[in-house]
Amino acid sequence: MERKPYILAQTNWKTVKELDIELAVLPWGATEAHNFHLPYGTDIFEAGAIAEESARIAWNRGARPVVLPVVPFGVNTGQMNIPGTINMNPSTQAAVIHDITESLAKQGIKKLLILNGHGGNDFKQILREEGSKHPELFLASCNWFQSIEKRGILTNDGDHADEAETSLMLYLEPELVLPLREAGDGSHKKFSVDELNEPWAWAERQWTSVTADTGIGDPSQASREKGERYFEAITSKIGNLVYNLSKMDEIYT
Repeated sequence: MERKPYILAQTNWKTVKELDIELAVLPWGATEAHNFHLPYGTDIFEAGAIAEESARIAWNRGARPVVLPVVPFGVNTGQMNIPGTINMNPSTQAAVIHDITESLAKQGIKKLLILNGHGGNDFKQILREEGSKHPELFLASCNWFQSIEKRGILTNDGDHADEAETSLMLYLEPELVLPLREAGDGSHKKFSVDELNEPWAWAERQWTSVTADTGIGDPSQASREKGERYFEAITSKIGNLVYNLSKMDEIYT
């Protein structure tokens, strides 16, 4: 393995003590079923790979971000009856973020970006509260799966173990993906109240009442080639964010 100085788990104190770290990037995934064909760690693999490549892009432009280890558990309160799914409550996430920001603050690292890879995670309110405790820190989050428009790269819509995620995993970790003929079709029910199916209203989905295979979206048209294009588009966008946050001096203009 080639050691990457922007990946904290791979580097060492000799390197880190000489770095002026401009931004800490915290990838956050989940451990949950992803249809029949994708591994439980799909969100972990995706968030880690996207964070690493985005940091590489920013590093090569002269920024000095450091990627922290991926948090492997997310909010999965609607899937707790599915064996192997591990839930981390929002209150636990708040405690984890508090400990991380306390560490960064004491070390003089002034900026943190949470790179989220799981739809059940929502860090806005946690970061609002944590920011009030540490006004000297700049705290931000982004959802990689909302970073770009999928049209033009992907055929079918979806949001879990769908064509997008399957294509990514065929590119990133193909040996962990079962043949697509073994995947469920990702068909799913919607809320009976139409407004809850629109982005401005929300209620939690009880997963096994919504989908038989735990997928939401048809993965049948997925391919490694689509995954590569999708990955490159995402990391180009987020790499620019990582660079700009790293080099940001003035928050507002």
